[in-house]
Amino acid sequence: MDPFPKDGESAAAAEPSRGAAPSSGVVVQVREKKGPLRAAIPYMPFPVAVICLFLNTFVPGLGTFVSAFTVLCGARTDLPDRHMCCVFWLNIAAALIQILTAIVMVGWIMSIFWGMDMVILASKYSALPLPT
Repeated sequence: MDPFPKDGESAAAAEPSRGAAPSSGVVVQVREKKGPLRAAIPYMPFPVAVICLFLNTFVPGLGTFVSAFTVLCGARTDLPDRHMCCVFWLNIAAALIQILTAIVMVGWIMSIFWGMDMVILASKYSALPLPT
């Protein structure tokens, strides 16, 4: 048998003994790994997240600064093992990074994406069932 398939033939047709069974499969799970700053973004009510996105769009870092105070009001984050004050200061640090780097446009872009993440998290949060 020829090791290379001819025109019009596939490799599977050339070697019927090789290949995977149709019922075998591999389950792949993809999980996003967030850094501490990104994991500190709070799950806010949707209208508050939209306001923070609006603020971040026109004044870089301001919406992130406002969102830091929602952590003190009990907003949940992806950092459950960290204390509330630590998560608050992580959000303040993110806001300062956005403000200080806005001069070179990096902070402004980061600020807009941060606001978009807030809205995405808020939409996921509103779809979750409330704990009883």
